[in-house]
Order: sequence, then C-alpha cells, then structure tokens
Amino acid sequence: MRDGHVHTSFCPHGTKDKIEEYIEKALQLGYTEITFAEHAPLPEGFIDPTPLKDSAMKLDDLEDYFKIIEKAKQQYYGRIKINTGLEVDFIEGYEEQIAAFLNEYGRHLNDAILSVHFLKDMDGAYDCLDYSPETFSAMVEHYGSVENVHRNYYRTVLNSIQTDLGLYKPKRIGHITLANKFRLRFTTENTFREEITQILEKVSDHGYELDYNGAGTAKPLCREPYPPDWVIKQAITLGIPLIYGSDAHQAKELGQGLGSMLL
Repeated sequence: MRDGHVHTSFCPHGTKDKIEEYIEKALQLGYTEITFAEHAPLPEGFIDPTPLKDSAMKLDDLEDYFKIIEKAKQQYYGRIKINTGLEVDFIEGYEEQIAAFLNEYGRHLNDAILSVHFLKDMDGAYDCLDYSPETFSAMVEHYGSVENVHRNYYRTVLNSIQTDLGLYKPKRIGHITLANKFRLRFTTENTFREEITQILEKVSDHGYELDYNGAGTAKPLCREPYPPDWVIKQAITLGIPLIYGSDAHQAKELGQGLGSMLL
C-alpha cells in the first residue's frame, strides 16, 4: 500500500511529529511505500497571503529536510520504501521562478506533486483558496459568486497542467477539486463537469497522474475525497493513474479517507 502525499514537521502549519512517528504509523497500517511531500518553499518574490504566512517551508530548511529523509531511508531500508518529495505550488505569474526552483532542486526528488492553493484574482491579488471558510467567503463576495471562485480555480489547475516548468515538473496533479473544501457551506448545484473533464483530458494527454486525496473526508465542510467518486470513475475510464494520498499533517492522519475510496 502506497501513500503518495505526506507532510512533516517542516510544515509551519502542521505538527511537530517526528518523521519516525509517521513511518512507524505507516508500517502499522501495512504501507510498503511512502512519499514525504512537504510544501515546497514559495517562489521568490511571492508574498504568502495567509495571516501567519505559514503556507510552506522556508528555503533555508530545505537542505535539512532532504538530509532527514535520507537518514530515514537508511534507517528503514528493507522495511518500507521512502521517497523524497515536495508538494510544489503552481502560482499564476510566478512560472519562471517555480521552474528555476525545480531546475535547482528537482534532482533531489524521487516524487512530487503540483498543486494549486493560491488564486490570482481579477485585480492581480492572491488568495489562499483553502485557508478558512472566512477567507473563502470573502473571495465569494469579491468574485461575485461561488461559481466564479470555482471557475478561477479550475482555470488555474488547467493552466498548471499545460505550463512548461522544465525537466523536473511534477507529474502528479494534486487534489484537483480542492475548491470543494467548504462545499457544505458554500453550496452550488454546478458540478463543473465541463471544466473537470477538460482537466482530466489534459492530465491524460500529458501522461500525468492524479493525487487521490483523502483529506477532504475529514474536513467538516467537505466530507468527500479530492476528487469525488464521479471524477475518479471518469479518470479510470481515461486510464489516468491514481495515487492515494492521505495529505497527513500529523502521524495519526495517515490512512485518512482510504476506506471510502474507490480503488
């Protein structure tokens, strides 16, 4: 069993659980492979719009992050396959900086995820889509509707797939329905089937994978995986590889949502 999306204590908005705690929990769950995919440092010049500016690890911590994972690989050799990974944010307008980062550090990676958390609005400002219901509410007011927020999110995800970020661009696209994180409060009858279908077709065309993310099942205003079952069925029809990810930010979250998934 493989978990392709696990965070660590290097995440400023996570916990201080040691990497060994994650690995021991993974072994208890019967994992044979795990990818530590910490939030990569944000691109040079980008200002984190979250109040505590804690969305990603600092660049100064990156070397220590790589060293700790290498140490764990040696410590658990033969018991579980451990991958050095990153979750890289695609941020519209910072494509060159992201590509430069990947060109410099991509050789250290065994695995990686490309995700969208930050949206550029019509005024050129950025919001963190999944930060809080209050932030999402402010975005809805600014954008004019829930539907407009979703459309900008899916447009940005599509852009992330089609943008050339160099040789080390991640081949797995993260939680493609993250806009649904607060869906039970910010309701809409629109399933955005057209937009999501276009995304899936481009994922297939590029030979990429999908992050089948269980974190949404634990979110009180979501209660479904990212993406939900109808999207997964369509992805399977297109032959897109699906990689389960707990998106755990603490060791006890490993395996979250796995029991409800169609794998």
